[in-house]
Amino acid sequence: MTMMTSTDGQDPAHAAMSEPGAPLQGIRVLDLSTVLFGPLASRWLSDYGADVIKVESPAGDSTRTTGVQREPGLAGGFMSTNRGKRSIVLDLKHPDGRAALRKLLEQADVLMHNIRPQKLAAIGLDLAELSARYPRLVVACLNGFSEQGPYGGRPAYDDIVQGMCGLADLMHRQTGEVQYLPTVAADKVSGLIASQAILTALLARSRTGKGQQVEIPMFECMTDFTLMEHRGPHNYLPPLGTLGYARVLSRARRPYRTLDGYVCMMPYTTAQWGRFFAEVGRPDLAADPRFSDMAARTKHIDILLPLLAEGVATRSTQAWLAVCERLDIPAGPVNTLEQLFEDPHLQAVGFFQTVENADNVGAALLSSPGVRFNGELPKLRPASRLGQDTRQVLHEAGLSDDEIAALLASRAAQASAGL
Repeated sequence: MTMMTSTDGQDPAHAAMSEPGAPLQGIRVLDLSTVLFGPLASRWLSDYGADVIKVESPAGDSTRTTGVQREPGLAGGFMSTNRGKRSIVLDLKHPDGRAALRKLLEQADVLMHNIRPQKLAAIGLDLAELSARYPRLVVACLNGFSEQGPYGGRPAYDDIVQGMCGLADLMHRQTGEVQYLPTVAADKVSGLIASQAILTALLARSRTGKGQQVEIPMFECMTDFTLMEHRGPHNYLPPLGTLGYARVLSRARRPYRTLDGYVCMMPYTTAQWGRFFAEVGRPDLAADPRFSDMAARTKHIDILLPLLAEGVATRSTQAWLAVCERLDIPAGPVNTLEQLFEDPHLQAVGFFQTVENADNVGAALLSSPGVRFNGELPKLRPASRLGQDTRQVLHEAGLSDDEIAALLASRAAQASAGL
């Protein structure tokens, strides 16, 4: 993907942390974001070979100390979300810290942040000034809500957005309880969208030579995500029916109980349903007009799925997995989180990678993004301690030893002990 390689004539150290041959080799990202939304977005960029510099406050990202940790500041969740990034500590409330950031921006391709708009100017990040001073820079603003609407500037976390975007309502429609999904879905999905948007802006820059500002608001992104399959009848004016995709919302849609556990099974096509009905001794159901095609099956899903469950309950999980393989019906086991680490497919494809940390921190077991380039998975790198790379990054930006020492002495910058 040489189309995205920077051509600004930057210092060769620009690619210091890029894996040779990686798709984003040569792209430098300054990431000021914290918690999950932004760091997840930059994690994808790092996995694909970008040199991601995590610019942290003296206190560090709060997720450094969230959950189990072998060493203070390197919590397990932080290590997963911030792997492969370099950490530099700058106090952006200090004028010298802001000056150092501007020096780093001279070599950056992307600046990303989740700072609320009303606080940007206070730390020297006026967007108009950034565009004028660094015309090739892609500035990604990862906000809770678009600045164009009345919610602009409000704080937002995953729970808030899950509730506002309709996900909690979907849970209510299916289970009868208003509740969140038991995963940080809004952060994860919005992070993916943000990485896609940043890459799109870099692609545009390769054609035009100009950077641009990209706004990625969680609420809008997640509302589009939630409504995708559930707004079908409302894609027409006037609407042709009620909101909600019946097949997905059916309370009978779940893993099905077998004689000794559960199985995930999904006959989908008319032919697959016909084979299933024959297997359970009910070939007559294949001719039932309620189940004759996709539209009919969707309309009568609350009748159809209990019939599926009734048939599944007569055999063991392994028996059904064998039957589904024979009948070419999609199926799979219900893995616990623990079983994922022993899954034979994940083991065979090298999904989990053991990464050695420096300085006797111990090894980390990281999960691959799953994407392969020319048949190869990205090579993962560990997360950095807070301020571990401050001196190195400032040197690459052209600061002398004396200038770096002055920044450290003033506390405008900080570095890990001995680094």
